[in-house]
Amino acid sequence: MLGIWIAGLALPLAVGGLAAWLTMGSMATYGALVQPPLAPPPWVFPVAWTVLYLLMGIASVLVFRADAPQADKKRALTLYGVQLAVNFVWPLLFFRAGLYGASLVWLIFLLVLVLATIVAFRQVSRAAAWLLVPYVLWLLFAAYLNAAVWVLNR
Repeated sequence: MLGIWIAGLALPLAVGGLAAWLTMGSMATYGALVQPPLAPPPWVFPVAWTVLYLLMGIASVLVFRADAPQADKKRALTLYGVQLAVNFVWPLLFFRAGLYGASLVWLIFLLVLVLATIVAFRQVSRAAAWLLVPYVLWLLFAAYLNAAVWVLNR
């Protein structure tokens, strides 16, 4: 059982860690951009994402361990995996490639996938679904920041 928790927490943290490693040094470029109102200081991003990845991991373990039909769990965890892969690409588009318009479209795609994941998680574990709500809220905030950066830095 401990192994499932370790794997469940390690997977999203590893995805986020790899994306952070691949975009290292890009925060200086981001800091040089015209920032929108409400833009947080750079240190907020790794803290927020670490918490969100931990919540995602806990939610995935709750779904994995739930007493629910295997087909529902498989569908929910497949969506979870897809959204995690899409999540991995966004910082590469935004920070590394500087494709602010494309990254906004990608972020909206991610948001739709996360909402679908919440619906699928809710069928298996309401607690797991609720654990993803802060993620959706952060993605909405990230979409505001992404859109504003795109508009202000053309």
